[in-house]
Amino acid sequence: KYIVISAHYDHLGIENGKVFNGADDNASGVSALLTMAKYLKQHPPKHAVIFVAFDGEEQDLQGSKYFVNSNIVPLNKITLNINMDMISRSDNNELFVVGTAYNSALKKVISHTNFSKKIKLTRWHDGFDCKTDWTYSSDHTWFYKKDIPFLYFGVADHDDYHEPTDVFENIQPEFYTEAVNTILSVFKKLDDYLY
Repeated sequence: KYIVISAHYDHLGIENGKVFNGADDNASGVSALLTMAKYLKQHPPKHAVIFVAFDGEEQDLQGSKYFVNSNIVPLNKITLNINMDMISRSDNNELFVVGTAYNSALKKVISHTNFSKKIKLTRWHDGFDCKTDWTYSSDHTWFYKKDIPFLYFGVADHDDYHEPTDVFENIQPEFYTEAVNTILSVFKKLDDYLY
């Protein structure tokens, strides 16, 4: 059984001579993915873990679509997708997790554990809470469409979303560090719980 940890590495590129760096969207997710890979190599989990940096997220989720449709990994062997997209800044000190509304085991673990005392981990944006539905907003979408449980971690859109101003200088290091630690803590809890 596998847990797939994912983030997309593409962004908008260059438009009208302006470079869209994508520091939060989504260098933040890719950096977290690499950090988690390094940590889990030193602290092997119970599940096998597949780390995937997808391309084509900004072009209708083409990378993750290919992954789930290609039989690279039999889908019945994938226990969970943890997807990270925009996790490095929040003026409200809030990290959202989407996906618990579709899986009672995930909801139980997330809602009954305090993963951080420094940031707020909020279960919203599943389409049942009068908030914008993020179920189809990033690469976890294709896992969901294949009935694979997912957790999507992200922050609220900010003024630099899909703008050339989404640069490293606007990342909030303390929040980002705690966000990555929180996601890693969630992974470790689920690695035990789902085994």
